[in-house]
Amino acid sequence: MGLTADQIRASLDALAEVEPAFATALARIGYPAPRYRGPGYSTLLRTIVGQQVSVASAAAVYAKLEAVLSEAGLGSPDDPLAILAASDEQLRAAGLSRQKAGYARSLADEVASGRLDLTALPADDEEAIAQLVRVKGIGRWSAEIYLLFAEGRADIWPAGDLAVQIEVGRILGHETRPSEKLTREVAEAWRPHRGAAAIFAWHHYGADMTVL
Repeated sequence: MGLTADQIRASLDALAEVEPAFATALARIGYPAPRYRGPGYSTLLRTIVGQQVSVASAAAVYAKLEAVLSEAGLGSPDDPLAILAASDEQLRAAGLSRQKAGYARSLADEVASGRLDLTALPADDEEAIAQLVRVKGIGRWSAEIYLLFAEGRADIWPAGDLAVQIEVGRILGHETRPSEKLTREVAEAWRPHRGAAAIFAWHHYGADMTVL
């Protein structure tokens, strides 16, 4: 489970105490809603399926993948053994590119073999990220999003996210979008509440888009 509404509120209130710009933005647009993703293999598989496509397109591909595997008698894509048993042609028929099919197989193999135990990731955030990014197709951003939304780790900071960079710049009054490096640096003072800061940045981005 991700951060709860109460956890987000408490963290943002704490951030507003140390960063006046957050207090101003919070007063203007209010608190964000929680964002949840179920922990486990299927969430990471959906992350791979959704890379570089819209949310609607990703949902359509996943639904097609479910249909193809079911029709073939292989079961559900939520079972890594089903992905491993599927042929390249079946995965392509579901809409997965050759690259994404390879990524899906890599993830399925890591989980099915027990090399990646998603129920027992290290408590240390950086160690957990390191385990996740060993999977082909899972980069740092995907690992951070998983840990934030599926495990509710409170201090995850996806500084490589473009929307986070844009909104951190807007909230702090920068003239240009800060780099990933600068986005990480300015957030050091926000520990251990950076997960809520990221959620608020996405909320701020949505509010700005609404105004536009």
